[in-house]
Amino acid sequence: MGDYKSHSARIEPAPMPLQSDMAEAVDAIMRGAPPLALFTTMARDRRLFFKFFNSGLLDRGHLTIRQREIVIDRVTASCGAEYEWGVHVAVYAEKAGLSEVQVASLVTGGADDACWDEADRVLIRLCDTLQETCAIDDALWSALTANHSDEAILELIMLAGTYRTVSYLVNGLRLPLEVGARRFPAD
Repeated sequence: MGDYKSHSARIEPAPMPLQSDMAEAVDAIMRGAPPLALFTTMARDRRLFFKFFNSGLLDRGHLTIRQREIVIDRVTASCGAEYEWGVHVAVYAEKAGLSEVQVASLVTGGADDACWDEADRVLIRLCDTLQETCAIDDALWSALTANHSDEAILELIMLAGTYRTVSYLVNGLRLPLEVGARRFPAD
């Protein structure tokens, strides 16, 4: 898991207040809550900030919130990105209908854990396979196409890749864990 808890961030966030268009973009996601360190750090560079924000997949796309959060939580957990995992679990786990056992399984368990139904298992296998091989074998592809449209599969793959990138950012920058975010379960 990421070992950055005792360190300070490697890059300081942008000075506050943010430029108005960046503040509006952050407020659209945070809905009045203070901005996350990830967002204020990205705001140091206008071009990178908007490239990052424009690639977001938290809108109403082809996936349910449960499908989206299983993928995000599994990818960020497998990358040791406690910062991002903790933010998502704190904000979305309940809305996504994820139980505490399922939340823990996304960090320390696997697709074959008893807490998952077959549709959820396919998503976890997808995340694990993409993390391990950056590819999807024919059997997994067949399982995906049995339950998801082509567009949803594209979104699942993009989502996994996006949150691997986010994991690189939060771990590489050693962002301090957010107040109120969840922590990885103890082993």
